[in-house]
Amino acid sequence: RNLPIEDQADQVRRVKRSESGMITDPVTVDPDATLAQMDRICGHYKISGLPVVDEGGALVGIITNRDLRFVPGELWPTARVRDYMTPRERLVTGSTGMSRQDAKALLAEHRAAVAGVALAQLAAAAAGVAIPRVLGEMVDVVGRGGPGAAGRLHGLIAVVVALAAANALLTGGGEYLARILGERVFAELRERLVTAAMRLPLSVVESAGTGDLLGRTGHDLESIRFVVRRGVSQILVIVLTIVSVTAAALLTSPALGACMLVAAVLAVPIGRWYLLRVVPSYKATNGLWAEFDGIVAETAEQADTVDAQGLGRRRNQVLDRALREAWLTEQYSLWLRCVLVGVLALAVCLPLIAVLTLGAWLVGRGAVTVGGVTTVALYAVQLREPVHEITFWLDSLQSASVALARIVGVELVEPDRVATSGRVLPEPPRARRVSYAYHPGHDVLHDVDLEIAPGERLVVVGPSGSGKSTLGRMLAGIHPPTRGRVTVGSDGPDGEGTDLTTLTEAALHRQVALVTQEHHVFACSLADNLRIARADADDAQIAAALDVVGAGPWVAGLSDGLDTLVGAGGVVLDPGQAQQVALARIVLMDPATLILDEATSLLDAGAARSAERALDAVLTGRTVVVIAHRLDAAAAADRVAVVIDGRIVELGPHEELVAAGGQYTRLWEAWSGA
Repeated sequence: RNLPIEDQADQVRRVKRSESGMITDPVTVDPDATLAQMDRICGHYKISGLPVVDEGGALVGIITNRDLRFVPGELWPTARVRDYMTPRERLVTGSTGMSRQDAKALLAEHRAAVAGVALAQLAAAAAGVAIPRVLGEMVDVVGRGGPGAAGRLHGLIAVVVALAAANALLTGGGEYLARILGERVFAELRERLVTAAMRLPLSVVESAGTGDLLGRTGHDLESIRFVVRRGVSQILVIVLTIVSVTAAALLTSPALGACMLVAAVLAVPIGRWYLLRVVPSYKATNGLWAEFDGIVAETAEQADTVDAQGLGRRRNQVLDRALREAWLTEQYSLWLRCVLVGVLALAVCLPLIAVLTLGAWLVGRGAVTVGGVTTVALYAVQLREPVHEITFWLDSLQSASVALARIVGVELVEPDRVATSGRVLPEPPRARRVSYAYHPGHDVLHDVDLEIAPGERLVVVGPSGSGKSTLGRMLAGIHPPTRGRVTVGSDGPDGEGTDLTTLTEAALHRQVALVTQEHHVFACSLADNLRIARADADDAQIAAALDVVGAGPWVAGLSDGLDTLVGAGGVVLDPGQAQQVALARIVLMDPATLILDEATSLLDAGAARSAERALDAVLTGRTVVVIAHRLDAAAAADRVAVVIDGRIVELGPHEELVAAGGQYTRLWEAWSGA
């Protein structure tokens, strides 16, 4: 806090506060600044965190003053910001308030089921609370003695047994109802997430990286899963038990019952202290585990490249760094939990000590009976278990709340298009001065103009990284252009046609379809794998589509035919069969224009020949755009477009381009020579 301004010259760039006290021109620190220096800077400006920039001024992450607490004490004086930087969130994360509202809305949709669970658990809590009252009465009966005491005692024992049985039955019934409720709520939440993820703009998914979305659909959902399935019931039980036990103690003896509130002297401050620190901790932890998941997935998916390029050691170093950061945050979270549990363990002992101490004094003065003290003391003992349990569920709730905020964030991503038209036109798309940038300011396509004739077969060629696949995605309506338009037809307000990105999803799929080198077989029946393309397709239409692509013979050999389970846990299809399934989906979709992006490049020679024969059947009568590295496809095309550095530099029939002596001539000579 006493660091002079002039000593911050290398770390601090600009500071400016608006009248509201918010920093409008943020302070930034060099990644090589020590965390100790940064902490003093945060304290000096009374700010909660700083963005971290590289030498060129580009944002590489954000570190907050709470993140600093993740660093072990012995590393504090010398640790560098770059080594302990919380990774930047790529996808939106909802606020804590949003996650609360979303949870309330989910429960409100099932208010009848929630009410049933609450009533069952309330009745169970009432039965459980009555037991200490009866036990206290039994103590007084024994103390008074006299004729009929034995019969009275036997009756009270029967009441205790009945209350215990009722408590067990009601608790079991409430748990059963809560499990059903939890399954329904979790299923709805999962379906919402999948729906939102499927509608995310692909540009957002790609810029976010593999890990962020994987973390939200995997680790974050698992964090919520247990809380949703068991937490609803258990939290109701805990709350109702604490309230009913405290109320019963006050009714038994107001003086002794007041001792039950002594636990709040420690419980409330430690709870506030814990919640203030654990939420940012879990946000950091979930973000780090998402990064870890992404590193593992990317390394596994590209294992051949990692081996071929000798990148194993480097990938291990990246994985070790991510794991170390996740471990440090987990250590910090564990330390918070240890403090919470330790203080609450002391807090739950205070009511019993206070009851026994005050009760002994009151019994001596005849203000209460021994049975009354016994009853309230048993209530104090009964309070200990729910308070211990609430520490576990409080921790689980915070973790689930952060996970829910990240899941809600997926729904907050703004769409990259607004569908306004459902018309399907039998015309191919056209590009008008189309430019596209995956990252602002770095265009990969530059003012591309392209007209495609109906029924034409156009092959797009060019070096790797020239923008061929990006152009294919523009023509398929996957990405909206950064500048320019991709339209179809000649209507529209300006007579230039309808933008592809304004078509509804169903209309777009009938208009144009993209087939890539990557295909997926879902873990379900073969028929359901094809109904993904057309939900209302019957078995006859599915069988006809499979026959078109040449898959009929091997499908006929499956044990259950179209109902055979394929994919993970079922029949594993070879790459050629999986490609045929993908092409059969295209037959069912029946698009006017088909765009093939290296559709057979990952298949072996035998599978590729089979897939190409299937492709010929699918391509008949359609407009086709083929993005290819192998130029043999170009020789049979109506026209060839040569893409170099994001621009179409040549366009025309194969023979003319070969004779022109330009870029295509050099590509063809290199291909023919090879």
